[in-house]
Amino acid sequence: MKRRHRARLAAGILAAGLVLTGCGGDSNVEHASDRGGGGNHAPDARGPRTDQDGAAEGEQRSRPPAADWLSTFALDVDTASYGYARRTLAEGRLPDPTSVRPEEFVNSFRPDYPRPKGDGFSVTIDGARTGDDGWSLVRVGLATAAAERTGDRPPAALTFVVDISGSMAETGRLDLVKESLGMLTDELRDDDSVAVVTFSDEAETRLPMTKVKGQRERIHGIVDELATTSSTNVEAGVRTGYDVAVGGHREGATNRVVLLSDALANTGDTDALSILDRIDKERRAYGITLFGVGVGSDYGDAFMERLADKGDGHTTYVSTTEQARKVFVEQLPTHIELRARDAKAQVAFDPKTVERFRLIGYENREVADEDFRDDRVDGGEVGAGHTVTALYAVKTRPGRTGQLATATVRWLDPKSRAPHENTGSVGTGALASSLWASGHDSLQLTAITAYFADRLRGGDLPGAPGLPELAERSGAIAERSGSKVVRELTEAIRQADRLLPRGGGAESGDPYAG
Repeated sequence: MKRRHRARLAAGILAAGLVLTGCGGDSNVEHASDRGGGGNHAPDARGPRTDQDGAAEGEQRSRPPAADWLSTFALDVDTASYGYARRTLAEGRLPDPTSVRPEEFVNSFRPDYPRPKGDGFSVTIDGARTGDDGWSLVRVGLATAAAERTGDRPPAALTFVVDISGSMAETGRLDLVKESLGMLTDELRDDDSVAVVTFSDEAETRLPMTKVKGQRERIHGIVDELATTSSTNVEAGVRTGYDVAVGGHREGATNRVVLLSDALANTGDTDALSILDRIDKERRAYGITLFGVGVGSDYGDAFMERLADKGDGHTTYVSTTEQARKVFVEQLPTHIELRARDAKAQVAFDPKTVERFRLIGYENREVADEDFRDDRVDGGEVGAGHTVTALYAVKTRPGRTGQLATATVRWLDPKSRAPHENTGSVGTGALASSLWASGHDSLQLTAITAYFADRLRGGDLPGAPGLPELAERSGAIAERSGSKVVRELTEAIRQADRLLPRGGGAESGDPYAG
């Protein structure tokens, strides 16, 4: 689970995916081997953090300058914020600024970071200068090993919790959910298990945990018969779903609850807190993770994210058959296997070369610096084939050269829960060239998505181009790569430019598709 500390409520398996050519590093970039939990890595906290509490739930705040030189956060591979923003912009509406999470925009694209062998992470750091004097962008990239579609993986025990309330009758909601589950049923292996729970004003178990072998037609029949009824009692659905998941728990399998809903709770307990407590209990006792799949033009983004966050899970958003196929056919079957539990990252900046730094996004994923190596403090669960990117705006000290930053990722082995770490470092030489120089497509695209998200929530990142320039640069990358997902990003930026006041606040063969 990803936790936001200092009296902040936690806010939510799959990235939309982007493969890019690495760029921007230099000879100062180093990758240390896995040294286990007792290695001597980034320094621990040195002095109090200056973050201030009291933000309203869902409020996005600009991070003040750090009093120390550490940045610590739980890993996150959610993408729902970007998917829902694209849907909203396509309908001619601006997304609610509090629903825009830059890390989910950035992590919707998958740079081609080196992959480790086995479980755990590789660490890659690069960067470049922006157009704002003294400011650069520094990117920390983490990647897990991919899973082979035909290779061995643990069996999956999946409990589908399906919203069949009246609001799901809208086109692109229950019909898309049924289509998605039908596609996934054909992709699962014979030794996987499936259960189906539906909910409206009450919850009902349509299928107890059942081995897929010999039961595909039965599963298809149950899915095909789903129809909408009345109100939305998410509490009943989640509670029953976890009861079924616990009852059908399989040792040695990946046990997961998959919640498919517009997350517009209006019946039963609509306060997420008690539901979160239930998820947390089963998560700790049985290792069951939650995958939230959002649908609908009106979508309870914050509610779904909090549920998945407490459930050690992730969220995504789908609005088309193509997106559903990517999630349920291309990604979910290969991403079922966990590569790391309770994963956290800590980046230590060198005060000799760095004057100020700012992590872009991850406000809801912050971890107290002193808790980085406290394995009782929850981090994020990350599956096979994922990348996690953290982007920093960094102001360097004039004329200073040398060490810039060291990034350490810590995780627990998904089976033994033994702690492991890996570290990478980067020097000021990595910032020698301009962000917009040729050959930096990977870093540029990360910057474009972060700048875009920050603009949507009224931010003021140093060196940020205007939306027309962002669209132009994104369009140029799309043209060079032929990538459909980058073309979609470009169109979303153009739509936002048309809606925002001036001066205010994968197809087969696509090299950028995940």
